[in-house]
Amino acid sequence: MFNAFPDQRVVERLREIYPAGTRVVLEKMEDPYSTLQPGECGKVVYVDDCAGVHIQWNQGSTLAAIFGVDVIRKL
Repeated sequence: MFNAFPDQRVVERLREIYPAGTRVVLEKMEDPYSTLQPGECGKVVYVDDCAGVHIQWNQGSTLAAIFGVDVIRKL
């Protein structure tokens, strides 16, 4: 389980890589309560101060990909 806050440099780098509006695809998510599956696509809303990449998913949900736990990639 990932419990440490990422360095501010990591947060800034993620904001460069995933600016608002960037289209992404889910590779892996460790949330047992989420119905999202690998291959789901969405659009980045913002990156928070804890390096969570908040995404509006095409299937209707809004859920963050957690740095160091979940895996997304740009389309």
